[in-house]
Amino acid sequence: MVVALVVFLLGTTTYRYSIGQNEKSPFVRIGRVFVAAFRNWRSTPSSIATIEETRGFLSDQSSEQFRFLNKALLAPSTHLKGDDCVCIADVEEAKSVLRLVPMWVICLTYGVVFAQSSTFFTKQGATMDRTIVSGYEISPASLQCFIYLTIIIFLPIYDRIFVPITRAFTRSPSGITMLQRIGVGFVFHAFAMVVAALVEVKRLKTAQEYDLVDAPSVTIPISVWWLLPQYFLFGIADVFALVGMQEFFYDQVPTELRSIGVALYYCVFGVGNFLSSFLVSVIEKATGGEGRESWFSNNLNRAHLDYFYWLLFGLSSVGLAAYLHFASSYVYKRRGTT
Repeated sequence: MVVALVVFLLGTTTYRYSIGQNEKSPFVRIGRVFVAAFRNWRSTPSSIATIEETRGFLSDQSSEQFRFLNKALLAPSTHLKGDDCVCIADVEEAKSVLRLVPMWVICLTYGVVFAQSSTFFTKQGATMDRTIVSGYEISPASLQCFIYLTIIIFLPIYDRIFVPITRAFTRSPSGITMLQRIGVGFVFHAFAMVVAALVEVKRLKTAQEYDLVDAPSVTIPISVWWLLPQYFLFGIADVFALVGMQEFFYDQVPTELRSIGVALYYCVFGVGNFLSSFLVSVIEKATGGEGRESWFSNNLNRAHLDYFYWLLFGLSSVGLAAYLHFASSYVYKRRGTT
């Protein structure tokens, strides 16, 4: 880290910053569109059609979507000076940001499910037989490495086999679109929850068969390798969804807001972890108390993680349905616009 810091500081003395073009901040431009549209909310459809025609607004799907923002073009020129006028590019920029909102909210369901790989999956593994060779046990937390091993193995397969095959059918250089890639990731995530629930059912049955329900500190005689399929499915889902989301949010925001696009991608998992914790807290209070064992009992043999996984499967299914609805009507940002 010290060496990296020294190299960084040496580089700052010779770095050349790009020359500013005296353009207003993209936040200012986008905010100005929403303010102008709000001021003209009483405008009639005929007046909007007239201004669209006179300002040369393109008649395409992008223009029809969030058409209420076109009202910003009606801002009286007498109240605005020079660069303060709202132009078509500003309206398109605002629309491109607004289109991302429902997609980001839906992707939070992916973040909620994603949080389980480092929490309850690990807790399950801690109760199972983790022996690799005599005298050596694998750490339950280290099982997460199989997600990343799957990613390393599957990425070349995706790039060298999957993309060329799909390219032959879709005629698209990328094989499938960014939204299709994310959607496939959603499917694998939902399927992973089904597998996780079934494995947990088997773990609980094994604990009952060996009369270990009330012995949480005793290792259940079921191999930890039963957890590998769900880690494997998480890895495949990440190859599609994680890369797809990163590319999507970076590509679809205005050029000057690409750092915000990257932030939106990371926030999916940050906010997803918070929502997962909130969901666990709510279920804990709803299913526990008054002498009852909650779904997340400290004695995992009396808990019901399988119920929780089925709930997450339902949440993933609802999220996938909502995603397909919004993705089907999503209009990609036009090339050449900011």
